[in-house]
Amino acid sequence: MSEDQFMGNLYQRFPVTIEKGKGSHVWDVDGKEYIDCTGGYGVALLGHQNERVVKAIKEQVDKIITVHSSFYNKTREEFLKTLIGLAPKNLTQVHLNNSGAEAVEAAIKFARKFTGKKGMIAMKGSYHGKSFGALSITFNPKYRKAFQPLVEKVSFASFGDIESLRSVIDDDTAFVILEPIQGESGVIVAPDGFLQDVRKLCDEKGILLIFDEIQTGLGRTGRLWACEHWNTVPDIMCLAKGIAGGVPMGATLVRADILALIGKGEHSSTFGGNPLSCAAGTAALKALTEDGLVKNSEKMGKIFREGLEKLKEKHHIIREIRGKGLMIGVELKFDVRDILMNLIKDGVLMLYSGRNILRILPPLVISEEDITKVLQSLDCVLSEEEKKRNVQG
Repeated sequence: MSEDQFMGNLYQRFPVTIEKGKGSHVWDVDGKEYIDCTGGYGVALLGHQNERVVKAIKEQVDKIITVHSSFYNKTREEFLKTLIGLAPKNLTQVHLNNSGAEAVEAAIKFARKFTGKKGMIAMKGSYHGKSFGALSITFNPKYRKAFQPLVEKVSFASFGDIESLRSVIDDDTAFVILEPIQGESGVIVAPDGFLQDVRKLCDEKGILLIFDEIQTGLGRTGRLWACEHWNTVPDIMCLAKGIAGGVPMGATLVRADILALIGKGEHSSTFGGNPLSCAAGTAALKALTEDGLVKNSEKMGKIFREGLEKLKEKHHIIREIRGKGLMIGVELKFDVRDILMNLIKDGVLMLYSGRNILRILPPLVISEEDITKVLQSLDCVLSEEEKKRNVQG
């Protein structure tokens, strides 16, 4: 029986029923194998069935699954110590929650309470989630239109343009939030110097800087944190997606003086910091740092990009290749839906990012052999599409 009967028409769905996964591969209910370049929209960062994560979950299930944060728990303590040990300097406190949108909601509240100001600035092209606060600082009108009025006092600046940002700042601006690489709007990489300029401007004006590293963080771009590419540290950083190896978790990393101003009960989460997620989270962070996955992201990302650039020379329908590490966007000159469907037939799963952009977010364990196969499939599919379009044209 189809899920659609019960779930409504809320997702852009692909005609694949996934049954199991291992590493960078998944299998459907008929046993067909696919190379997974979606990684669950970036969640399967460590690969499917990562051994460390599976072992940690099994061990924790035999102890206890839920411990509310009004009680102490050693599994949570170990995760917090591990996370803070890897966090950018100055981010020494954490609020644990359950998703990227929740991590952003916490960041909004913390920043407004700390500064005593209400104004919020995000970037054109931004995506921060679909809950009300996160949606208010998400740019795309198609997500916003039906739910107006949203949270007030939001302005949008042009991504990469410091003068545009300067022009929307006023005396009531509490914070600026941005993704170091914009994912949803097409894998748009911040131009060199922009993050440093934003940091300097925020310091000048007494404004907090929030980085949304929900998609870019934890090794995705070939560095543990994408902001490392530009040697810039925010005041608050939002994490989620692969932080617990596939188990739902979000985290808002905060400067100690900011969190110190939030009173008991002003922000909390029933499921946040549950031992199951924390056990998986510690295992995920260890896998990233001890098993060479960040280095592999950098290395495989270069190989992927080089292969895609060769395809660009061959296929004039490719407009641009963008990204860092294993966060890659391939902009085409037309809608990518047929490309995605034909890749599925050829055993490759890929995402879109806007109507004409292929988004590639494979697990960081992907091999050169798999990348070669993906590039061969894409080459064939693009060739077929060009033939079809030439005939029609």
